[in-house]
Amino acid sequence: MVEGQAVETAVASILKALGEDAGREGLRDTPRRVARMYSELFSGVGVDPRSAIDAIFEEERHEEAVVVLRGVPFYSMCEHHLMPFYGQAHMGYVPKSKIAGASKLVRALEVAARRPQIQERLTAQVADAVHDVLDTAGTGVVIEAEHLCMSMRGVQKRGSVVVTSATRGDFDEAGVRRSQLMSMVQGRAA
Repeated sequence: MVEGQAVETAVASILKALGEDAGREGLRDTPRRVARMYSELFSGVGVDPRSAIDAIFEEERHEEAVVVLRGVPFYSMCEHHLMPFYGQAHMGYVPKSKIAGASKLVRALEVAARRPQIQERLTAQVADAVHDVLDTAGTGVVIEAEHLCMSMRGVQKRGSVVVTSATRGDFDEAGVRRSQLMSMVQGRAA
């Protein structure tokens, strides 16, 4: 939970340290606005992404079933510079006997993304949540993102995309190869 007053005080101090007048018209309400924004952007702090997958349905096991959700836009905040990174997440799983509403997978991503984060951990947290809650035969997550800390500062390479992936489970036992699921998740022919 973001402590609003503490954030406001800190932002006012940062503005002062930058040589700005936090009391001038354009900046007067900035500390309050930033505190409200941080409350939203960091709403996933202390929340387990597994808790977002709460609509679970029991189904017969279908050996050939593969569930894939691609192109889910997201944004998060790099914990190294507190600058945004954003992109698309692609998630897939081979169910045993449980499936979830697709929106629940998106909510798990949102919970994991709304905290100071690194892309590698975000990818693993989403894969763990889906795999653990649904007890899947296999889970794959691919995240593609542009990091503004690389685009706006440092190397300043706008448009560079970082791709991370995480897989969980025993795919061969489910009749689906790990490479097949990852190809589907990434939008290539399986």
